[in-house]
Amino acid sequence: MRDLLRRYASLGEPLTCEPVAQGLLNRGYRLATTRGEFFLKHHLDGDREAIARQHDATRRLQALGVPVAPPVQDCDGDTVTVLGGRCYALHPWVHGRHRDGAQLGAVGSRRLGALLGLVHICLEQVMEGRGPAADHLSADPADTFALIDDLLSRARRRRPRDSFDELAEHRLRERRHLIERYAHRRPPPQTTGGWVHGDFHPLNLLYRGKEPAAIVDWDRLGVQPRAEEAVRAAVIFFVRPAGELDLDKVRAYARAYRGATGADPAELAAAVHRVWWERLNDFWILRWRYQLHDRRADPQFPAASALAVWWTREYEAVCEAFAG
Repeated sequence: MRDLLRRYASLGEPLTCEPVAQGLLNRGYRLATTRGEFFLKHHLDGDREAIARQHDATRRLQALGVPVAPPVQDCDGDTVTVLGGRCYALHPWVHGRHRDGAQLGAVGSRRLGALLGLVHICLEQVMEGRGPAADHLSADPADTFALIDDLLSRARRRRPRDSFDELAEHRLRERRHLIERYAHRRPPPQTTGGWVHGDFHPLNLLYRGKEPAAIVDWDRLGVQPRAEEAVRAAVIFFVRPAGELDLDKVRAYARAYRGATGADPAELAAAVHRVWWERLNDFWILRWRYQLHDRRADPQFPAASALAVWWTREYEAVCEAFAG
């Protein structure tokens, strides 16, 4: 720790360094020194140039009024420190808390949609345009069926079995039936895109009171269809425990997003269709559990798996909430 702190001016001596429990993709620590509190992030991907680009983007976004927490520069002006082949970054500690959609009213939902719209508009400025065109392919049912077969086999072999395994087996069989039924609605490739945060969800947004204080974790900054990020974020924020979406809040959020970005209803409707198909074919939680033997995401599965079924049944109502 002292080796790291020596690279920074005026940070003082370390007092405590405690792991931050939340977060699945990187390791984070709350670092207290004699000069203040900081968030120490260990980037597990280790791509120093990509991390530095993310840091530069957040610095530019902050200048445009986007609530972010750019990293602290070391004595050489760098924001990425490499120790023992591992990449670290030091950010100011943001005092705030996470809020999911259940904690947001109509005003908070509108503010959330407008905030993501601001992010997309400002990213287009700081990243110098929309970025290179690329085909964004939708999931192939043949690949999904092969994955379902593998996950079913693993779930059935697991010993001792528990209620999660029973639910997983039920949802896998159910999902295969739905994909067979709706395979003709697979979306075509999407070639338009813009710069997006890439992982906009409640654990990556801190509030101070009712106001957003900082959008964090820019590791997935990249070029994707922007309206799809808006739909994905709403689905995560506004899903209820039983797997339904709070469509009143979705409607308020989506109208604010469209107002901030100028996205038209047709763009949002197309994004809804693509994200619906994505969710129908997505089994990342089960892949973590059965293929990677990582159960940290298990608590998300009941609502996430129910959502795909509910969304299919209420497809038109969901489209209207986003695009109406």
